[in-house]
Amino acid sequence: RYLPANLQADKNRNRRFFKREKMNSQAFIEILKKHDEIKVIEAKTDIYLEIAHASYVEMKKENPKALLFTNPIDKKRGIEFQVPVLVNIFGSQKKCEIVFGGDFENIARKIDGLLKFKKPKTFSEKIAKLKELISLRHVFPQKASSAPCQEVVYKPDELSKIMPILTTWSEDGGPFITMGQIYTKSLDGDMKNVGMYRLQLFSDNTLGLHWQIHKDSNHFFHEYKKAGKKMPVAIAIGGDPLYTWCATAPMPKGFFELMLYGLIRGESAKTVKCKTVDLDVPYDADFVIEGFVDTSKTRAEGPFGDHTGYYTPIEEYPFLDITAVTSKKNPIFYATVVGKPPIEDKYMGFATERIFLPLIKTTAPDVTDYAMPENGVFHNLILAKIDTLYPGHAKQTMHAFWGVGQMSFVKHAVFFPKDAPNLRDYPKIVDYIANRFDITNLLVSEGVLDALDHSSNDFAYGGKLGIDLTETKIKTETFGQIEETKLNELLSEAIDGVRETKIYLEDTPNKTICIKLERSQSADEIFKNISQFSRYGKIFVLFDNKNNDLDNPYMLFWRLLNNIDAKRDIFVYNNVILIDATAKTEKDGYARGWPKDTVCDKNVIGLLKEKEIIECDDSFLRKWQIVDLD
Repeated sequence: RYLPANLQADKNRNRRFFKREKMNSQAFIEILKKHDEIKVIEAKTDIYLEIAHASYVEMKKENPKALLFTNPIDKKRGIEFQVPVLVNIFGSQKKCEIVFGGDFENIARKIDGLLKFKKPKTFSEKIAKLKELISLRHVFPQKASSAPCQEVVYKPDELSKIMPILTTWSEDGGPFITMGQIYTKSLDGDMKNVGMYRLQLFSDNTLGLHWQIHKDSNHFFHEYKKAGKKMPVAIAIGGDPLYTWCATAPMPKGFFELMLYGLIRGESAKTVKCKTVDLDVPYDADFVIEGFVDTSKTRAEGPFGDHTGYYTPIEEYPFLDITAVTSKKNPIFYATVVGKPPIEDKYMGFATERIFLPLIKTTAPDVTDYAMPENGVFHNLILAKIDTLYPGHAKQTMHAFWGVGQMSFVKHAVFFPKDAPNLRDYPKIVDYIANRFDITNLLVSEGVLDALDHSSNDFAYGGKLGIDLTETKIKTETFGQIEETKLNELLSEAIDGVRETKIYLEDTPNKTICIKLERSQSADEIFKNISQFSRYGKIFVLFDNKNNDLDNPYMLFWRLLNNIDAKRDIFVYNNVILIDATAKTEKDGYARGWPKDTVCDKNVIGLLKEKEIIECDDSFLRKWQIVDLD
């Protein structure tokens, strides 16, 4: 019921075909070819911007393909790489189904069964439980004495010559490995972890480690730092693509993600010991990078255009001194390209949602479903249904979400009753909200935020917004009718810098007016002037004049959720809600330096068109804000 209709027919066939089948990178490519899910690009394509831009444009299409670049080059250094680059691995629902071997819900049922494991009472129940327990033997990784990933051994300083590491955006701090599986362990060795985060390649062949405050690897780092010891780290790239997804999985602290691999695949992950560090990695990875982190040192990492669609700033992070690099004889280099939605994590995130619903229920047992829209870049918005049992139940659950695990980084949460429309039927959900929302439904709080969030005055801490629709009924309210051009004229007379006005949700009690302007006044001053127009609308939203299209609600919503801090940017005057989604300055109490959003280089886009690597027109580029609108 969660798959698009055109994929339902393939669902059971995929499950039968891929059940218990392990994949390496070459086998995965062949499977993608059989399902027409990959495009092979033989033209010489530069690792500086070209491969990334082509991948980014492809991900905006209705049915995006994986792209295999067989002749990556580095024009600046005159290098022609022998290693192909594979991007958009998870870039469609069908590709994700292939990676997982079938149905996400079936995996969710396995996890739910483990979480609800009870002592069997009857003989038949004992037999069934015994089968379950036997199947659990696959969750534990098994060691191999030798492995394909160590067939070729390179010198540490050869890394940048053999790996086609991409530079994605023109203002990035350099090339970044974006699909590395980062293996670490606690100081005492009792806990192991694999995560995925960006790795900046510095000119001296060291790698920046952008592990954020909530990552297990960061917790381990502080153990080594306190003990005054260097920390071993291993990075695997490629192999079975399921390894890569497991590295992103929001597992509870202390749970080794490769155990999840065994549960899903029905076969233990095979690992091999690294050559220079005491860590194990998947034996069939395409590349392995080994090294140590000197916990007494950091260096400036970034900037990088990340999955929020904005550049994250230069900050101090640990870095890896490389001690060994190994690979298969014929490796494939995996990469992902991030930026404005929709991107690859749209599909990866959907898989995560479905699979981890049982785990969400351990914290919030009365949640019946949830969704994280991709233009909310996941941590900016969660929609959830709840079976409410008493007054305030939804608000209590909001606080539970904000207080536990990776859900604690969510900025905005909207809770619905269990009989609300399907949370992924966005037109119906928007209509449901617009006809029931009231100021009394708002809950403004504060807490920890994702380290990539730029909206709040303080790093990784700021305002949160909850909307409780579980106990509301359809409301009625009428507004004065006015044409957009006339309203824009009136607003221009009252407020400096107004350029354009657009009306949304016109026939609802929450008629919304979006305004583009060149800001010269404080938000408080602007909103006091706007409140006089309450007869024309209920919600007023401010956007910057630059790079915003008021006729594109998908991208406006992305911009709004990225740019607001609920405690600072939501105002209420005379029963009217006013939201400031513009870039902030020191006048707003914001001193961090507002970041730029990611846009492709127009010259590179033109070159890719000439090479016939991409095909798109100007309207497509503007719709997804791939290039500057101005």
